[in-house]
Amino acid sequence: MRSVHRAPSIRLETDKESVTMFISGDLRAVTLAPIESFLTKEIPKLVKSHRNIIWNMEKVTDFDTAAALMVLTLGKQIETYDTQTYTHLLQPEFIKLLDMVRVRQRQIPPHKINVELNWLERLGKKSFTQFHLIVDLFMFFGTISTIFLTYLHHVKNIRIKEILFEINESAVKAIGIVALTTFLIGVVIAYQSAVQLKLYGANIFIVDMLGISIFRELAPLITAIVVAGRSGSAYAAQIGVMKITEELDAMRTMGFDPYAFLVLPRIIALMLMMPILIFFADMMGVLGGMLVSNIELGLSPVFFLERFANVVDLRHFWIGLVKGPFFALLIALIGIYRGLQVKNDTQSIGFNTTKSVVESIFAVIICDALFSIILTNLGL
Repeated sequence: MRSVHRAPSIRLETDKESVTMFISGDLRAVTLAPIESFLTKEIPKLVKSHRNIIWNMEKVTDFDTAAALMVLTLGKQIETYDTQTYTHLLQPEFIKLLDMVRVRQRQIPPHKINVELNWLERLGKKSFTQFHLIVDLFMFFGTISTIFLTYLHHVKNIRIKEILFEINESAVKAIGIVALTTFLIGVVIAYQSAVQLKLYGANIFIVDMLGISIFRELAPLITAIVVAGRSGSAYAAQIGVMKITEELDAMRTMGFDPYAFLVLPRIIALMLMMPILIFFADMMGVLGGMLVSNIELGLSPVFFLERFANVVDLRHFWIGLVKGPFFALLIALIGIYRGLQVKNDTQSIGFNTTKSVVESIFAVIICDALFSIILTNLGL
C-alpha cells in the first residue's frame, strides 16, 4: 500500500517585534520544496523589521532529517541578521531528531575555502614545511642511531642473514649498471678532452685529468646517483607497501622492532658495499678513458698505466672511497624515511618514491660539495 503524504501548509502572524510561522502537515523531503522556497524568499524581508522569528510546528504530523536541516539552515541565516529564532515542536521524537542533526552539524568541519596566496606567503609556507621535514629527518636519524648503538651491545641481535640479503639486492645486483655507467662516462670525458688536448699537443695530460676526476669526483658521484635511483627508490617503495598493508603494525604487535628488522640491515648493507661499488666504478671509468686515449690520441695501454701510476696520487683514490659510506647513509636514510611517510593510498607510494630519488641525489651533491670545500681547505 502506497503511503499518502499530507501536504504542509504555513501561516504567518506578525506583531511589532515578532513573526510566528505556524506550520502544519508532513515536513518530509518529498513535500518540503514549496515551504522551503516560500521561506527562502520571505525570511530576508521579515528579519528587516522583526527581532524574533518563532517556528511553531506543534501541528506538524511528520518530520525527517531534511526538514531538520531546513530549519537549522534557515535559522543560521536568520541569526546573521541579529534576529533570534525559537522553535516549538510538540512530539518528543521530532525534538530529538532536530537535536541530533544539530549536534551532527557541529561535528562536521567547516568547508575550507582555497585562498590565493601571494608569493611571499607561498615562500613562507613552503619554507616552514621544508624546515619541519628536515627536523623530522634528523629525529629519524637520531632514532636509528639510538637503536644501532643499542644493538651493538648484543652482536647476536645483528641480523646477519638480512644484511647479506640486502647486500645482494642493493649492491651486488647493481654492479653491472654502475660499471656500465661509469665506463661510458669515462669514454665521454676522454672523447671531449681529447679534442682540446690535441690542439695544444698535450695528449699525455689526459691521464692526469681522467685519473683525478674519476677517482676523486665522478666515480663516487655517478655511483651514488645510480644507487639512489635504483636502491633508494626500492627502499621507499618496499617500506611504503609494508606500511599500507599494515605489516609494520603487525611486526610491532608481535614484539618485533621494524627499525631493527627492516631499517638497520638496509643501511648497514649499503654503507658496507658503497665503497666496493665505487671501486668498480673507478676501474671501469679508467678503462673507458684508456680505450679512447688509445684510439684518439695514440696512447698505448702500457704507457697510459705507467703515466697513471706516476702522476695520480693514491690519496685521490682513498678520498673517493671515503665518500661512499656517507653517500650510502644519506641515500638509505632518505629512502626509508620517505617509505615511512607513505599514506594509505597508492598515489602516495609514487609521490614518496619520486621524492626519495630527488632528495637523495640532492643530498649527495650537497655532501660532495662539502667534501670538496673541506678537503681543499685541508690541502688534500
